[in-house]
Amino acid sequence: MAAWTMPCAFPTGTGNVPTGTFFKVPLAVNSDGTYNANPNTGGTTWDAAMAGRADSGAKKLQAGFELSSTHQLASSGANATSYTAPAGNGSTYAFSSNVWKAGDYYQAKFDTTGYSSLSFSWDQVRSSTGPASWLMEVSVNGGTSFTTLVTAYDPGTTTWSTGTNLPAATRTAALGAAADNLSEVIVRIRALVDPVNGSGVYQAGGTCRIDNILVNGTLLPAPGAAALVGLAGLIARRRRD
Repeated sequence: MAAWTMPCAFPTGTGNVPTGTFFKVPLAVNSDGTYNANPNTGGTTWDAAMAGRADSGAKKLQAGFELSSTHQLASSGANATSYTAPAGNGSTYAFSSNVWKAGDYYQAKFDTTGYSSLSFSWDQVRSSTGPASWLMEVSVNGGTSFTTLVTAYDPGTTTWSTGTNLPAATRTAALGAAADNLSEVIVRIRALVDPVNGSGVYQAGGTCRIDNILVNGTLLPAPGAAALVGLAGLIARRRRD
């Protein structure tokens, strides 16, 4: 249905790397709908209106889709969270950030209108000092409440590279019938602990990255199609009678 594959680099270089408490994955889209991995060339720039949108799938680039990261800068001392795009899990880029605190999260918002039997999958890895315990949760009421679907897991510290996909880095969870055919579903991948070193000391530089976020589902039949199927069956029975 929709996927975020991080097809473009994030801004880099001194003074250009995004920082702060909130960031949406940027997209640079050419006039023909293709992506520009370096939006500083060819007359194409980052399109702020497209930030966070899914870049693949039947609902790619649609409004209502958003991949972001939220951090608690005030509780992290003088360190500002940086958002970067290092190597993904068998792909060129991933979505990475540092200066984590327990409760910080990656978040995906998306529209499931017209789909049922939904599942959500993602690749995740951390640095040796990144948060070691996470959960995945879903909200079907605009973020008023969340239901935990994957509890207390460690994403591990396996090294990712652009040329090799590691299936062990992928997790998948069924979203349940409550997420079917909705205008908004919210999934959070949330840190349960602070990043620390081997002595338990807080490490602002501890990172985590995600990649290959996929929302899969079954396309619901159009209302008219269901009625036609029922009518066809009725006519067939009458003919047999």
